[in-house]
Amino acid sequence: MDLPLIWSAIIALGVFMYVLLDGFDLGVGILFPFVREKRDRDTMMNSVAPIWDGNETWLILGGASLLGAFPLAYATLLPAFYIPIMVMLFGLIFRGVAFEFRFKSTLRWPWWDASFFLGSLVATVMQGILLGAFITGVPVEAIEAGNWRYTGGALDWLTPFNLMCGVGLVCGYALLGATWLVLKTEGHLQRFSYRAAWWLAGLVAAFLVVVSLWTPYAHPAIRERWFTWPNLLYLSPVPLVTGAVVLALFAALHRRRETAPFVLTMALFALSFLGLAISLWPYVVPRALTIWDAASPRDSQIFLLVGVAFLLPVILGYTVYSYRVFRGKVAEGYH
Repeated sequence: MDLPLIWSAIIALGVFMYVLLDGFDLGVGILFPFVREKRDRDTMMNSVAPIWDGNETWLILGGASLLGAFPLAYATLLPAFYIPIMVMLFGLIFRGVAFEFRFKSTLRWPWWDASFFLGSLVATVMQGILLGAFITGVPVEAIEAGNWRYTGGALDWLTPFNLMCGVGLVCGYALLGATWLVLKTEGHLQRFSYRAAWWLAGLVAAFLVVVSLWTPYAHPAIRERWFTWPNLLYLSPVPLVTGAVVLALFAALHRRRETAPFVLTMALFALSFLGLAISLWPYVVPRALTIWDAASPRDSQIFLLVGVAFLLPVILGYTVYSYRVFRGKVAEGYH
């Protein structure tokens, strides 16, 4: 049994579920300044208030699994990403506090509106920067057998490519948020969400093209993975299907579908995630450590896997249950 392969799948699932589920409620926060009416903002927050904290469970699962299953990768990557990770966590904290205080501190609700927006924006930008930095890789060196260390500076993550990934993820999460509001709201707010989703879909498509061209141009190993024969033939369905999903998304928005835009946006993220996995596999620290190089001892992985075997169905169960309970259009007055 290939335990590192199993753990890489568990971590990939945790990260992917977090991006999808927390992505749309971060996207709702990013859209906040563009909605003027306080009543509409209340509806926006109520659409995610019952589920946002459960969505973040997947982030904890992914991070804890990385520490337990691939401690060498965790120890190597964390020094490179201290600043963006801490800034991201502060953003998530401010956003979480805003959920509760905005509905209780009525005299200062504009402050909590700003906290909700800025927390969502900052957390998303930092996540995009982390994604870009992971794609480009971090400078590391072997200091002894089986041990590596980060050799870069504290601000090496601050590059044009990484910043572009941050802006692109803001657009992507905002698109998820807009299509979520299309699904969950009615009337004026839904019409705003359709318009926002249309423009955001165009921006996301543009960013996908730029990243897809920039990444192989800057990294020969990724270019070889995608553009050598017969890989070009085998992998060509990924960009072709992605383009078809983008066209289907525009068609669904044009026809004023309610469910299809959200589902298609999630499919777009899934295809992007697949493309990232193809580009970087099998590295957990790009171009330095594979999942087998960075794996913890077999006994440790088995011990942790037993716990996850019980925990993962529970997380999936209460996630499905919570979305089922709060399905349908948003009712006013959740808080």
